[in-house]
Amino acid sequence: MNLRPSTAYCYIPTPLGDILAVQGEKGLEQLLFPLNGIKISPEHSWIEDSIYLKQTSDEIMAYFNKELTTFSITLAPKGTPFQQRVWSTLIMIPIGTTVSYKYVAESINNPKACRAVGGAIGKNPIPIIIPCHRVIGTDGSLTGFASGLDIKRYLLNLEGVAC
Repeated sequence: MNLRPSTAYCYIPTPLGDILAVQGEKGLEQLLFPLNGIKISPEHSWIEDSIYLKQTSDEIMAYFNKELTTFSITLAPKGTPFQQRVWSTLIMIPIGTTVSYKYVAESINNPKACRAVGGAIGKNPIPIIIPCHRVIGTDGSLTGFASGLDIKRYLLNLEGVAC
């Protein structure tokens, strides 16, 4: 008998506010930053379970303490096959490194899909672990981040990228 909830959540305290972590039966599905300083509310059907999400919480806190550079959490982001390909490419970008949208498009063998890549990156449900913040404009500018450029800048600075 499986006693785990089908969807569990917990809040993880970070320097950027309380991040909402959401875990389904197959793995971590979402990490949600606070919106304008207000933590995101869970769905009514989700069950709060910080024990079930302990590994996620521990790894996120270790990341913010600069004690972790590679995550080992099982991920289960929901998205289209194209989005999944883009997100799989993002996971390969090492900490402290940035790449362009064009680089990601070329990495998935679709060099003309820069705009579609940007759309897929914008739908990333697990920022930080699927490091969409490491993708910048071809000219080196900070562009697009669903949670805001201030958070993107903070994460890159945390990883040692000057911006």
